[in-house]
Amino acid sequence: MTDSQSMSSLINRAGFSIPTIDTDEITVQYPSMFELIDDLRFMGESNATINRRTFLKRDTLLAASSIYESMYGTKNEETGDKVIPATFQIIYFIGWRPDSNQPKPLKRGSAQKNLKDVLGH
Repeated sequence: MTDSQSMSSLINRAGFSIPTIDTDEITVQYPSMFELIDDLRFMGESNATINRRTFLKRDTLLAASSIYESMYGTKNEETGDKVIPATFQIIYFIGWRPDSNQPKPLKRGSAQKNLKDVLGH
């Protein structure tokens, strides 16, 4: 998993400036580990290793599902159904191509107004 700092560095190394990064975390409830695996596969988050085994035995998957459910399974508060929660971190980022017209950051401490006053804190 990556973090905002790493993404900012990556954007800068790629030649972009003024990186802006934002993150969200969402938790999705799945009926079982198998629906979670399907969603991961649809997101392109499956195993990308070239020399991997191309299959898992059914017994291995069923055992993994049972262990995952016993360790992380909860009840949906609205329906009472047993669910498997999975938390995803979504990272949004943007960088700008450097340009001579691009505004330069002001010197630290040169602001005319205090941010606390503007935000009312």
